[in-house]
Formats: sequence, C-alpha cells, structure tokens
Amino acid sequence: MPAPRRPALPFSAARPVLPHFAAMGVLWGAFAACVPDQIARLGLSEAGMGVLLLFTPLAAVSAMLAAPAAARVLGRVALPLTTAAMGLAFVLPGQAGTPVMFALAMLAAGASTGLLDVLMNARVAAIENARNLHLMNLCHAAYSFGYAAAALAAGALRSAGQGPDAVLGAMGAVAVLVALAAWERDGRIEGLARPARGAPGAALGVLPLLGGAVVLIAFLSENAAEAWSALHIERTLGGSPSEGAAGPAVLALTMGLARLAGQGLVARVDPFRLLGAGAVLAALGALGAAAATSPTMAHAGFIVMGLGASVIAPTAFSLVGRLAEPQARARAVARATMLGYVGYFFGPPALGFVASAVGLRGAFAVAAVALLAVLVLAPAMRRFGDGR
Repeated sequence: MPAPRRPALPFSAARPVLPHFAAMGVLWGAFAACVPDQIARLGLSEAGMGVLLLFTPLAAVSAMLAAPAAARVLGRVALPLTTAAMGLAFVLPGQAGTPVMFALAMLAAGASTGLLDVLMNARVAAIENARNLHLMNLCHAAYSFGYAAAALAAGALRSAGQGPDAVLGAMGAVAVLVALAAWERDGRIEGLARPARGAPGAALGVLPLLGGAVVLIAFLSENAAEAWSALHIERTLGGSPSEGAAGPAVLALTMGLARLAGQGLVARVDPFRLLGAGAVLAALGALGAAAATSPTMAHAGFIVMGLGASVIAPTAFSLVGRLAEPQARARAVARATMLGYVGYFFGPPALGFVASAVGLRGAFAVAAVALLAVLVLAPAMRRFGDGR
C-alpha cells in the first residue's frame, strides 16, 4: 500500500506565484522612493503629480477588463510574460523628461500592473481552493518584501547621486530576470471568461463588491502612504533622502512580516474580526504619521499602520475566493481585484489632491478615517457570505 501523500506546505504550494508578487513590489517600491526626485525633475507640485498619476488607473482598469482574453491567448506563460512586460514598462517613467512623456509612461506601467494583478490573484485563489490552504497573506507578503527591499535600495542609490532613470532601469531589469526564472509547467488561469446567462456561477452577487470595497480602502490607504511617505518625511519633516526612502520601506517591511504572521493567524482567528482589528490599528498608525514631528516618529507611525493594513486586503481576497460559488470563484476574485485596484491606483493621486489643499499631515488623517469604513463592510461580508 503506497504511503499517503504529504500535504503541500504553503511556500511550496505558492511557489508558482510568489515571484510575480515580489516583482510587482520591487517595481512599485522603487517608484515610490523616487517620487521626490520625479516631482523635482518634472517641476511639479503634489497636485500636479496627482494629475499625472491618474493615467495609471485608466490604463490599469482597461487592462483588467482584458484579463480573460489575455489569459486565454497567453495560456501557460501568461504570468511570466506579463511580469516581464511590467518590468520593461517601469523603465519608462525614469526616462521621461516632460510631464507628457511621464503620463504616457504611467499608462504602460498601469496597464501591465493591472493585468498582472488580476491574473496572479485568480491563480492564487485557484491554488488555495485546490490545496485547501491559505496563501493570500503569504503572496502579499512577497509583494511587501520586494517593495521594502527596492525602496531601501532606491534610497541608497539616490543618496549616491543616482536619478530615477538609473534606479528604475535597474529594478526593471530585476523584474524581467524574476519573470524569466518563474516558469511554471502549466500556469493556465481558468474561469475568468463570463459564462452564458443562466449558467451556474453566471451571477456573482454582492459579495465580490463588498470584498472589493474592503480591498479598495486597504489599497487606497496603503499605496497612498507608500507613494507619499517619502515626500512627507523629506518635505514636511526635513528628513534626508535615505530617511525619506525608509518611510515606504519600513511600511512595506512591516507589512511583509505581519503578513507572514497572518498566514498562520488567519486559520486560527475569525477573519471578519481580523479585518476590523487591522483597520483600527492601521488608522491609529496613519494618525501617528500625520502627527509626527520627526522622521523617526513618522517611521513609527508607518510601522503601526503597516501592522494593521497588512491583513486587510489578503484576508478580503481570500474570503471572496472561499465564499464564492466554485464556478464563479475566479471571476469573483477578478471583480474584487478590479474594484480594489481602483483604490490602489487612485489612492496616490487622491492623497496628492488632499495634500495640496490641507497638507500631507491632513492627507494621512483622511486616510485614517477611510480605513474605519472597514468596520461597516466586514460585518456586511459576513452576512452575505453566510447567506450564500
């Protein structure tokens, strides 16, 4: 009688998708650390940079809508090819010397990021349910660690006199190499195409909208803090370039470590209560960063914010995947991803507009208030999930 097959460990099960999450983190971490230089190079205000960053979500949402077709056409190489395209796209903002060229570059960066995010979250949801494992926290931890490492490296390069062209060029090359190394024998992503009306799983219901709204709030505050923390530390608090780069780095590093802890925690703690507790803690951290009087105090606020925010998005994604009908799982996660990434992409420009009106301190306070909306959405997710 053959020996029973050992269950896959989370790292082993998630191996096909971890590099793609990490590569996305590397690129956005480097980009966030370079925001002060980009603003100075292009002669922009916070509001002006916010306007240019609006081109990113426009391209991202369009690419997300094309994800089912891309998954079908690219087949088993959908993830590595999309990650490589994202790496090449992020070289472009560093080369842009005018606001118009920068906006066009962000179109490419947004399109590749939006497409990849739908594909890799749908792949994770499929692996989770096939293996009966919680993997979203682990995968999003890979994003956070890549983000933190790239932000620190970008800060060191900036302190050494390197500009956004060199920093983003180097990180783009790293992402392409990661994509080439992350080859999966059969990484096809099924279930994204819409079935015929009346077929099982055709109607997605309210759950993906509620889960997507939770992810939207989490990403809005998280990515806005990552994008503007360096500028807050350098311009508001008089920090150095390395201290500024440490802002998004400590936020992302804390989130990565907390997500690793959350990987085991989510199996032992009620996930809906975890959402609420994370939102409260993240709001307190955002308020701490807003009230900071030194770079060190701001770093402490971002650490607390990272601890709380770390569990919100991956837990919401996982709940949508677990509670959706099996035939609709990939599409439910894709819809939640699309809604969530409205916050991911609109967060930085929205915070830029708020900052131009009330300053960066006020902008982080607004982010704290937005996080508290999760306290209303999480119970609503529970009710609709129980009534599936």
